[in-house]
Amino acid sequence: MTNNYSFKSMVKKYVNSSAVLIVCTILALVIANSPLKEAFFSFWNNEVSLSIGNFNLFSHNGHNMTLIQVINDFLMAIFFLSVGLEIKREILVGELSSAKKAMLPIIGACGGMLIPVLFFWITCPNDPDMLRGVAIPMATDIAFSLGVLSIFDKRVPIGLKIFLAALAVADDLGGIIVIALFYSSTINLSYLLLAGACVAILIIGNNRKIMSKNFYLVTGIVLWYLMLNSGIHSTIAGVIVAFCVPGSLRKGATRYIARIKENINSFDQVHVVGKHHTAILTHEEIHKLKSIESAADKLISPLQEFEDSLHNIIGYFIIPLFAFANVGIDLSEMSIGSLVGGIGLSVIIGLVAGKFIGVFTFSWIAIKLGVVQLPHGANWKSFASVCMLCGIGLTVSIFIADLSYASLNGAGATLLNEAKLGILCGSIISAILGSVLLNRFLPKEQNQ
Repeated sequence: MTNNYSFKSMVKKYVNSSAVLIVCTILALVIANSPLKEAFFSFWNNEVSLSIGNFNLFSHNGHNMTLIQVINDFLMAIFFLSVGLEIKREILVGELSSAKKAMLPIIGACGGMLIPVLFFWITCPNDPDMLRGVAIPMATDIAFSLGVLSIFDKRVPIGLKIFLAALAVADDLGGIIVIALFYSSTINLSYLLLAGACVAILIIGNNRKIMSKNFYLVTGIVLWYLMLNSGIHSTIAGVIVAFCVPGSLRKGATRYIARIKENINSFDQVHVVGKHHTAILTHEEIHKLKSIESAADKLISPLQEFEDSLHNIIGYFIIPLFAFANVGIDLSEMSIGSLVGGIGLSVIIGLVAGKFIGVFTFSWIAIKLGVVQLPHGANWKSFASVCMLCGIGLTVSIFIADLSYASLNGAGATLLNEAKLGILCGSIISAILGSVLLNRFLPKEQNQ
């Protein structure tokens, strides 16, 4: 029951933020194809400075970062901090906490990463620059996919919701590993050693159960700057910090619950007379209330407190801003050839066909071998319908596309736009096909 409630809360969280994300995506496309497009594109290239003396936090290799770089490298590091916290929570107490729970979504995620890469590689022209984006169709956008699933509300068995959410989390972990291994630049050993020392401090803090969020926040910012200039992609700093944030309490929950009960029971019963009642508390009663508040705060682990604090920032600011800054495509410079050949077609095939075939086939084999079981309440047709939603890539796919092509000279901008168009079309096709199949194969009555 607890896990089901947790996933219902997760679904609600992502559904609400996905609406904002859709609006920002549409708005970016409209402005990028309006008379304001020149101002729109040039705005993101303004330099940003957060300086103390001669030191600028937003500098890379001695050069000030632009606004788009701050969004993609700094704000997305905060996004990956949130992703890392979510992955750690699921590993500790959620749907990835045991082999039995984690096996199906992890197997599905493996297929959903390997097969799209294979499809992209097969269909992409044999050009080294184009092949840099081979990892683009690996990702599943958890907000959009759960948002589409929410349209069918209680017709969807809870087992399918859990499967899709857990698979998207496992997908994110795979994406993080790929970014760390393949999207790093020339290594600066001095900065890398300092970053290693910073990681050691975070690990020591975790082992000593340092509960202060400020400790992890400040150390994390230092780590981000060091990794930015070390050659390892800076967003990985967010994941490292997340895995070092304690998920348990220093002295356990029993002590704090006992203190709360003791203080509550010590209050005399108050009789309220009339519609309005003003209570004047004694100093002792105020002290007891503050003790209850303090104990309640200590019942929330730093991991959960961090995750809760970041929820609105990520869902309603960082991801919508990332989409607004990155999804804008000048369609006047595109042609039908962008979708029937080259990068655009490879991305579409990877997302629509590769994700579906990879997730469904790997899951089907594992289920037929008796390693795992179909999600509770699902049949093969409804399960396949949810597998189709896994082709909704968007946020992380666009992020990987930017890592793949933004740094290229010459045709890099064109390749990036073609990849973004492929991501948008592939995600929309997957969403439409998934919705049609779900409407056809889900039970007409409510499951919950």
